[in-house]
Formats: sequence, structure tokens, C-alpha cells
Amino acid sequence: MELFRNTNFDFLGKKGPFILTSIVLLAASVISLVVKGGPRYGIDFKGGTLMYVKFASTPPTAQIRSALSARIPGEISVQNVTSGDNELMIGTEVRDEKQLEKERQAVIQTLAQTLGQTEAGKLDINNTGRDAVADRLRDPLQRAAVPMSESQLRDLVAAIFQYRDSAPRSGLIRSIDELAAVPGVTPAVLPVLKQELTAAPFAIRNVEVVGPKVGAELRWQAIKATLYALAGMLVYLAFRFEWIYGVAAVLAVFHDTVITIGLFSIFNKEISLTVVAALLTLVGYSMNDTIVVFDRIRENLKLMRREKFPALVNASVNQTLSRTVLTSGLTFLTALSLLLFGGPVLHGFSFALVVGIIVGTYSSIFIASPILVYWQERRDRRQRGRLVESAGAKEGARRSSVNTVK
Repeated sequence: MELFRNTNFDFLGKKGPFILTSIVLLAASVISLVVKGGPRYGIDFKGGTLMYVKFASTPPTAQIRSALSARIPGEISVQNVTSGDNELMIGTEVRDEKQLEKERQAVIQTLAQTLGQTEAGKLDINNTGRDAVADRLRDPLQRAAVPMSESQLRDLVAAIFQYRDSAPRSGLIRSIDELAAVPGVTPAVLPVLKQELTAAPFAIRNVEVVGPKVGAELRWQAIKATLYALAGMLVYLAFRFEWIYGVAAVLAVFHDTVITIGLFSIFNKEISLTVVAALLTLVGYSMNDTIVVFDRIRENLKLMRREKFPALVNASVNQTLSRTVLTSGLTFLTALSLLLFGGPVLHGFSFALVVGIIVGTYSSIFIASPILVYWQERRDRRQRGRLVESAGAKEGARRSSVNTVK
């Protein structure tokens, strides 16, 4: 399928406005990054608290994010851990372990209010420790005339928590009635449990504190991953074509990456691990786009030997234009649909793809190809200069020999 046949657009002749646009975008990106002290990193990179919360049913992610943002100061991230597991990862900016329990309680209260399925005044069995449950049950059991020593009470609570944490519940009891299956929960004990305890439809399974040092290490690993990708592609292109082809392609991809990160800074968007994944995707995608053009240039060097190099490059870009527009256009529409309808979780990832596809497509035409033409013309001028110098030297030697004979 071809959108365009026999096109003859003068891409290299129109490269000026696009190169100027690139210079402006690069300058704006660098200025924004310098003024703001770098990109706006997410909790993955700058550190914070990560809470993994399991839900009894599919959680209303957007509603939870809104409620947490209104309750807890600072940046909040809410992401699905894995599809189908009804588990969210909630991230906050708190890095002080002394504030951790306070933050945890704030999250529990906010989730309870948002989901509205917790009985007020009762102790939540899914988000409470053993000592608190034992203290809560001690007096009610005595008032209910249930004979139980302190050690028996501790054994009962231990059995309840063992039941809660075992599969398939894995830390989440859906109803206090389930506890009837726990050894030691007699018909006299169960009413006391139902009177004093409740089971929230969620449970905080794990809490992690990501320190600044870990965040800095993740940032460095992300940078290294990008640099390794560029270096590997440079070596590949140097072997497949010439080293200047690799340099031109890597410069174009570097241009795409800087502008994409710069636009994240300009629009104050967060860079997370998913955004890094999008950037690495763009590195490969943009490089592939450029290789298609370069491969056609290499083929045309054999077929169009009499053409000047700029005309040959322009013809190669025109010949691959249909493929470039189709591939980039379809990918762009997919990324745009994610940006518009994918929700906040995919917003950063899809924004990076949308921006990167646009910038990467025009850079393969208006950045990589002009760099190649500039280098080839520069090399041709040097060769002509050497030929002129060589001819001049020979002529000088000839005249010198003639004068000697005379």
C-alpha cells in the first residue's frame, strides 16, 4: 500500500525552517531543564513511600487518586500493579520513616471513606496488627463470659491472622463471618468478633520507603540504558553503512530525546519509569525510521551514480515517504488514543510517544539526511582541495625540472 507515488518534494531545499524549529525547541528544552534544575522526576527517581494495596474488587483508580490528592499534601501517584489482581501501588513523597505510620493511617482513612464499606467504630482486621486486635477483644470477651486466658487470647489472635494471611486470602478477609472457620472461634466467640471487628475491602500488603540514594541510582541506570542503546546503534550502523551514517542517526535520535524530555520539563510533566520505557522505545523507533532512509540512499548510490549526492538523498527520502507516513501515522494514532483515553496512569507514557513520533519522523528527514549531505559535501570539497594541491605540486615540480634543464 502506497499513499504517495512518484513524489518529488524538495525536502533538502526546505530544510531551513525545520532546522530552525529544531534549534528553537532544543534551546527551549535546555533552558527549561537548566532553570528548573532538571526534569520533574517521579517517586521512582526522587524517592518517597510506596504502598501496595490489595482490593476485594476492581478499585476506582481515578476516584482514589482524587481523594488521596485532596487529603495528602505533595505529589501522589496511583498505578495498577498487574492487571486482574485488583492491586494498586500508591506513592507519596514522604521519605521520613518517622512519618510513615501517620502516612499509612491517612491512606487507610481516605480509602475507607472513598469506598464507604467500613463499619464506623470497629477495628479493621485487614489493616491492624495483632496487639491492637488482642487489646480490642480482651474486655468484650470477658463481658461475654467467654473464659479465655491471656495466652489463649494470643493464640486465638495468632490463628485469626494466620487465616487472614494464608492463600487464597493473602491478607484480605472479605467478611468477619469467614472467621468461623478459624480454630478457636467458637459460636460464643464469633458474635464478639462481629461486634468489635470489621473487614475493609482493601488491605495494605506492603510499604516501601524509596530513599534519595536509590532514586539517584535508578536515574543513573536509566541514563546508562539510553547511552548504551545509542552506542550500540552507532556501532551497528558503522558496520552496516559508514561511521558517518551512524553519527548522523545518533545525533538525530539524541535530538529527539532531548526535545521530548525538554517538553516534559516545559509542561511540568513527571518522568517515571514508564516514561523511560517510552523514551527507549522512541530511540529504537526513530532509529529504525532513519535506517530505512539510509538503506535507500545506499541502494541509490549504485543505481544513480551520475546524480549529485543532495539530489540522490532527496530522491531516497521521496521514495521512502509513503512507508514513513504510513508507519508513523498509524503509530501516532495509537499513541494519541492512549493519550486521550488511557487515563492518568498512561498519560506520561503516551505523551512521550506522541511527541517522540512527531519529532522522530521529521528528524529522520530534516536532521539526519542534511547531516549526511553536509558531511559528504565537506568530504568532496576536501578531496577536490587535495587534488588541486597535488596538481599544483606536480606542476611546480615539472616547472622546476624544466628550469634545471635550461
